[in-house]
Amino acid sequence: MASQGNLYVIAAPSGAGKTTLVKALVDTMPNITVSISHTTRPKRPGEMNGVNYYFIDKTEFQQMIDHQDFLEYAVIFDNLYGTSKSWVKQTLDEGKDVILEIDWQGHQQIKQLFPDSISIFILPPSLNDLQNRLIKRNQDHPDVIKKRLADVKETVSHIKEFDYVVINDDFVSALHYLKTIVEAGRLLQKCQQFKFAALIHDLVTISPA
Repeated sequence: MASQGNLYVIAAPSGAGKTTLVKALVDTMPNITVSISHTTRPKRPGEMNGVNYYFIDKTEFQQMIDHQDFLEYAVIFDNLYGTSKSWVKQTLDEGKDVILEIDWQGHQQIKQLFPDSISIFILPPSLNDLQNRLIKRNQDHPDVIKKRLADVKETVSHIKEFDYVVINDDFVSALHYLKTIVEAGRLLQKCQQFKFAALIHDLVTISPA
C-alpha cells in the first residue's frame, strides 16, 4: 500500500500564467498529476475534451451536483467548474500527488474537506503585465477581459488564505519555487513516517546493548 499523496491547490487571477506553470511542473516532476475539471464554458481554440477540461452542458453539470459527484464547484464568469470527488480520492489513495487548479471559492471548500491540503497562490508581476497577457492570449472577448480584470481585486483579497505565494515574473524562477514547494510537501512528517516506517520502528524499539 502506497502512502497517501498530497493535495495541492493552485489559484491565481486570470492571466497570471497558472496553467502554463502547472503543465511545466507536471511535465518535469514524477508522481504528480493535475485534476481535470468539468466545466460548462465553451472550448477555446486548441483545447481538447478530457485533456484541458471535461466540457459538459449545464444540465449534466446539475445532475453531477445532485449526485454529489463534486468535491467542489463554483460559478466563474457565468460558467460552472467542478472537481471530481471519486477521481481525486482514488489518485491520492494510490500515493500520487494531485494538483487542483481552482479559484479561491473552490479552495475554501477543499480546505474544509482536506485540512492538510497545501495551497499556492500565483501572482503576476504587475497589473499591466496581467492585462497584456489576457489580451495577447487572444482567447476572450474584450468584455470578458474587462470582467477578468475587474475580478482581480476580489481574487487577490483572498491571498491570506493560502500557504504559499509565488510571483510569476520570471518563468524559470516561478517553476523552481513550485517544485520546491512540492518537494517540501513530500518531506512532511506524515509522508516520511509512512515511507520509512520500518526504519523508524527499528530505531524506537532498539534494545540497549
